[in-house]
This record gives sequence, C-alpha cells and structure tokens, in this order.
Amino acid sequence: MSQPPVPDNERFQPPENLAALAAAHGLTVSGARLGLREYVHQLWGRRHFILAFSQAKLTAQYSQAKLGQLWQVVTPLLNAAVYFFIFGLLLKSNRGMPKDVYIPFLVTGVFVFTFTQNSAMAGVRAISGNLGLVRALHFPRASLPISFALQQLQQLLFSMIVLAIVLVSFGHFPALAWLLIAPTLALQFVFNTGLSLILARLGAKTPDLAQLLPFLLRTWMYASGVMFPLARTLEHAGASGWITDAMLANPAAVYMDLMRYALIDDYSSASLPPHVWALALGWAVLVGVGGFVYFWKAEEQYGRG
Repeated sequence: MSQPPVPDNERFQPPENLAALAAAHGLTVSGARLGLREYVHQLWGRRHFILAFSQAKLTAQYSQAKLGQLWQVVTPLLNAAVYFFIFGLLLKSNRGMPKDVYIPFLVTGVFVFTFTQNSAMAGVRAISGNLGLVRALHFPRASLPISFALQQLQQLLFSMIVLAIVLVSFGHFPALAWLLIAPTLALQFVFNTGLSLILARLGAKTPDLAQLLPFLLRTWMYASGVMFPLARTLEHAGASGWITDAMLANPAAVYMDLMRYALIDDYSSASLPPHVWALALGWAVLVGVGGFVYFWKAEEQYGRG
C-alpha cells in the first residue's frame, strides 16, 4: 500500500519549524553530537572494544619482524645507547654524574619520553588513518585516540621490565620509592591521552600535521632534559630564572623527573621543580580533560568531507 500523501502544511516548512517537525515525528540528525554525559556513558560502554583494539594494534605492530614484540624494548634501548654515545661519551653532558647514575638516568628519560612521543604520533593519525572504520561504524570517535594511548601504555609496561634490570645492574635496587611509579604513570597516561585527543582532532582536519609533528617532538625532547640533567645544564648556561622555571615545568620534564626520583637512589629531590606533584596533576587535568572536551566538540565532523 502506498503511503498517504504528506499534507502541504508539513511538506513546505520554514527553516525555523524544521526542528519542531522532526521532533514531532521522532527524527534526529544523523551523526549528531551527543551531550557530554551521554558521550562518556557510550564511551564507557565501548571499554572492551578500546582494550581489544589497543591489544590488537600492539600485537600487529611488529608482526612482520623476526624479533617480533622484542622490538618494543629493543628500540628504546638502542635509542638510549645512541644518546649515551653522543651525549655521555662525546659531549660529556652528564654534568658530573657518575656512570652508574647517568645510564639509569638516560634510559629512564628515553623510556618515559618515548611513551609521550609515541602517544602523540599515534594520536595525530587516529582519525585520518582509520577513516574506513570511522565511516563504516557508529561509535564514539574518542575510542580511537584513547585506544592508541592505551597501546603505548602497555608497550611502556613491557619496557619497564628491562628498565628494572638496568637499574638493578647499576646498583639501584627496589625500594619504597618505587611505589611512586604507579601514580606517575597514571598521571602521564591521562596527559598523553588528552594530547592524543587534541592531535587526533587537529590531524583529522590537517593531515599534514603528521609530517610536521616529528620535528616538534624532537625539539620538545631536547628541551626536556632527556639526555642531560636539565636544571644543571640551565644553571651552567646562565639561563634566567623565568626560563629555567618554564623549562622545568614543561610536562615531559615533570614526568621524567618524577620517574627518575622514584627509581634512582642518587637522584636528589633538590633537582625537582617546586610543587612537582601539583604540576604533574595540573598538566594531567588540563590536557586530559581539556583535550577530551576539545575532541568531543568536533565529534560530528570526523569522517566527513
């Protein structure tokens, strides 16, 4: 049977009455952004997908390599070896640190910064690199950058086993301070997730950002004291007070300092910036929550165009 004709008073409606007409017939905008509370509720409902997707990506990352998942720890260790040769042996950037302190200092910095670096690189391609999935299925798009950040956290946890072996090899044995690893990683994970969400939105609109980001991250790495004690280097260079405070308060330096303070016996608390835990918490809340809201506001735009 054919549908009854639509009355003229419903067929031709001025734009201001379209929303009321749609509501009267139970129609909604396809792909419309949900309210923030409902969006979080849907995201929580996809938690099993987020975890499974991150584990699948982690497994597939080195599936074509003969060493397989060993590259998860071999890669940052090789980076640390290169940085030790250049900055430790050639440039003498250890600023008087003995080798049994400088090598754990360097390896810890490389592992912790790699966590943030890889989260950013994965986040910037989270939407633009998965357009087929985004256009084919309906799900909260924040699932993708969160999943990539979770993948990097799992990879770091594997690396922490190797880091523990390095620390013990140089005489830094487990102590109560090692319990600080958990809150430090939790705060850094929230920060990394927010950063990944911000870059995912920017990368979805401007794919060329993925080509520029490695240069920005490399600059950030050198400015954060991965390979050298930042406070001593700035003091030796005669940097002014506000420059020193700003560089020590940057989030990468904050999370590295917290991890080094927890793991390395001879890493003095005097080298930590003031109110370091407040800074770590502040960066996590600012970037984590702010990044989530920033990403959510463009939810209906992802995968279109």
